[in-house]
Amino acid sequence: MNLPTSADQVTTSTKQAASWLDANWQNWVEGAVRIVFILVLALVLRAVVRKLIAQLIARMTKEHESDSSETSRLGGLLVNTERRHQRSAAIGSVLRSVASFSIMGTAALMILAALGVNLAPLLASAGVAGVAIGFGARNLVTDFLSGVFMIMEDQYGVGDEIDTGVASGTVLEVGLRVTKLRGATGEIWYIRNGEVKRIANMSQGWSTATVDVQVGYREDLDRVEDLILDTAEALAKEAPWDELLWEPVRVLGVESVAAETVVLRVEAKTMPGKAALITRGLRQRLKAAFDEAGIKLREEPTPAAAAPAPVDTLPPSALSDPASARSLATRPIPMPVQHPSEDPTNPVKTP
Repeated sequence: MNLPTSADQVTTSTKQAASWLDANWQNWVEGAVRIVFILVLALVLRAVVRKLIAQLIARMTKEHESDSSETSRLGGLLVNTERRHQRSAAIGSVLRSVASFSIMGTAALMILAALGVNLAPLLASAGVAGVAIGFGARNLVTDFLSGVFMIMEDQYGVGDEIDTGVASGTVLEVGLRVTKLRGATGEIWYIRNGEVKRIANMSQGWSTATVDVQVGYREDLDRVEDLILDTAEALAKEAPWDELLWEPVRVLGVESVAAETVVLRVEAKTMPGKAALITRGLRQRLKAAFDEAGIKLREEPTPAAAAPAPVDTLPPSALSDPASARSLATRPIPMPVQHPSEDPTNPVKTP
């Protein structure tokens, strides 16, 4: 760039700059106003969307009014406060992030277009980069999408007992990428949401406590059934069993019959995750009731008749039979009979 060296050159340059400014200042002002308008509109739209999301989350976390129906009472017990707040917070975080990214990303592209930047190469490069990242991080995307749907569908929450196929335990934390479980022996499992193919939730709805009661074969089953129902009814009236038992205990009938025992199956609907506790408590009460009523758990075997004492005698000998071969073999050999004339001691001589 050559600097002006004379007054005429300075005047000419000044006129050119003034004419250039006069020709372009309107475009600058228009572009600036457009950029400011885009920014303001994006911020206002972002604030409105976030407020709507906040209202939606507030409605999700609001306690439902309970009525007298069993369905409403069951629904109120299914979702605790901690689980509802965590689910709502996770959904709100996802929605706010998606809304902010979409609105501010669109605003940034509009501002670049207002500045005269050619967006075609940029969009093409972003598309290629997105495809490459999608192939390289497909597992990560799968984990995030699975986590979003798990939270939105309320498949499980903090405190639930679940079985994911690869691990089972109590849910400690639900994230968009991984779920943290506490196993039965204290271990912590980190499970990627995209790897979960099936989920068994033992803490939703209700649980079933099943007890197999064994009694002796000769016991009166009607009496045993009445005793079981009376014991279960007394248990259901005491705390904390009155809150854990949701329906009266039922005796389903005879489960199996053996030579010495009969097994009756008892079933009860309980609060989710409390079936094992109800089973142990009912077994303990039934044991005490059976002891008091004198009901046997197994028939005592009948003692066998005593065999007669063996006679201390020896078996008969083969020699006792005079006609047996051994008896005949042991008989003494008889002396040969001599003629009287051949006897030297006989004085009588035959003439």
